[in-house]
Amino acid sequence: MTYCIAASIDEGLILVSDSRTNAGIDNVSTHGKMHAFDTRNDRKIVLLSAGNLATTQAVLEQLHRDKIKDAEVNFNTVECLSEAADYLGHISVEKQNQHKNIEGQSAFNPSATFILAGQIGNEPHGAYMVYAEGNCITTSANTTFLQIGESKYGKPILDRFLKLDTSIDEAARCCLVSMDSTIRSNASVGPPVEMLIYRANSFSLDDYYCFDDDNDYMLQLRRNWENKLREAIRALPPLERSYVKRMRINL
Repeated sequence: MTYCIAASIDEGLILVSDSRTNAGIDNVSTHGKMHAFDTRNDRKIVLLSAGNLATTQAVLEQLHRDKIKDAEVNFNTVECLSEAADYLGHISVEKQNQHKNIEGQSAFNPSATFILAGQIGNEPHGAYMVYAEGNCITTSANTTFLQIGESKYGKPILDRFLKLDTSIDEAARCCLVSMDSTIRSNASVGPPVEMLIYRANSFSLDDYYCFDDDNDYMLQLRRNWENKLREAIRALPPLERSYVKRMRINL
C-alpha cells in the first residue's frame, strides 16, 4: 500500500510519502514514491505515486525519455501545471492500457494514481491529483491538501489543522504526524518517510528529508504527539448526566 500527501499553502508546498510497496508476512519491500525531475530553471516538478509499481515505473521512464528526447510535449515545454497534469494523465492511461485484457492476467490491476506538484514560471505553486482514468483535480483555498493511497488514518489532523495561512514549518510537522498516524494504524504503510518542503518562488528542491523508522526526530515527534493527545483527552469536560438526554434502553 501507499500513503502520500501534498499540502499547498500560501508559503509553499509540503510533499510527504512513505516507501513501502509490499507488506506480506515474510516479505516487506520498499521503493521510493517521490520523484523530482531535472527541468529548466524556470520550473520545478515533483511526482508522488501510488498503485501498480510496474505502471508507475513505466510512466516515469516515459516522462524522462520524452524530456531527454525533447519531445513536442514534455515537462520542459508545458506552460503550466494543469498542462503538465494532463500530459501525465495521458501517459498514465497509455501505460495502463498496455497491460489490460492480457490473456492470463485477469486479476492483474495496472491502475496508478499520481500527485503532481511544483511551480512553473510566474504561475502560482500548486498540486494536482491525477486519477487512474487520466483526469485530475487540484488544490484550492478550501482544499489545501491532496492524498493518495491509504488516506483515512491521516486525514483527520489535516482537516483540522491545515489552512492556507498555516506556516510552512507547522504544516510540515502536521503532515509528518499524519504520516506517522497512518504507519501506526496500517502495516502496509511504512518507512523510510520522505519529505520535501518547497518554498514559493524559490525554484529550489534542497529542503529534503528522509526519515528511517528509528530516526530520533520521528521517535520524538511520535512520543510528543501521543503524550499531548493523552493530555487533551484528560482535559476534556467530564461527561455529566445533565449534558445528555437520558434515554431508556430496552434490553
